[in-house]
Amino acid sequence: MRRRSPALWTAALAGYAFLYIPLVIVVVYSFNDSRLNAEWVGFTFDWYRKLFHNEEMLSAAGNSLLIALVASAVSTALGTMAGVAMYRYRAKLLAVQVLTPIAIPEILMGVSLLIFFVMLNLTLGLASVALAHIAFCIGFVAIVVRARLAGMDESLTEAARDCGATPWQAFRHVTLPLIMPGVIAGALMAFTLSIDDFVITFFTAGAGTVTLPLQIYSMIKIAVTPEVNAVSTLLMLLTLALIVVATRLTPSLFRN
Repeated sequence: MRRRSPALWTAALAGYAFLYIPLVIVVVYSFNDSRLNAEWVGFTFDWYRKLFHNEEMLSAAGNSLLIALVASAVSTALGTMAGVAMYRYRAKLLAVQVLTPIAIPEILMGVSLLIFFVMLNLTLGLASVALAHIAFCIGFVAIVVRARLAGMDESLTEAARDCGATPWQAFRHVTLPLIMPGVIAGALMAFTLSIDDFVITFFTAGAGTVTLPLQIYSMIKIAVTPEVNAVSTLLMLLTLALIVVATRLTPSLFRN
């Protein structure tokens, strides 16, 4: 086997360092016993204690969690149906409609949704943010579900139909259990994307509605304190945990 060149290893290590060293610094300085992040003073858990007593931060975290749960639940149901329809009927127009929110830039998505909500005279708030998140999460769920369907043995569904099962019974008792890993992975992906989203939320939240990313942004505009590092660390851990769970489920998407 040919050995990889030192230059390739150097470039790979430099790339990973560029990506992950800033994240490590955020985590380390969340324990810094100083209000300024200019230098390391000492180790402390005070910023995490203050964070859990910050009512504004807890309220923003609650809003983000509520929106993410609603968006992931609804987008999982609709995305599963869209993925099944894309696989069964091979309609190009349907694929374009489902996948377009993934392809277009987030800022364009946010502006278009804002204009749409204003045209509907819909008051911007938690409901508008949840609707916006559902709109762009459906495509991600549909892709994962469709990938699982592509690796499924279609003869199992046909055998259920031959035994007298209705289309709904065949889907419920045969197809759905087989694609369930894809459905769960899509739901976790939708939850992660929703709870982390900033750009689309910024345009659709309206006055008085604050999510965790928006709260962090407002704190950063004043100063990057260790409290910001603490909440960023917790959000990072939550996101990484969901990614690990989704990754554990992903290999089963391509097994028959």
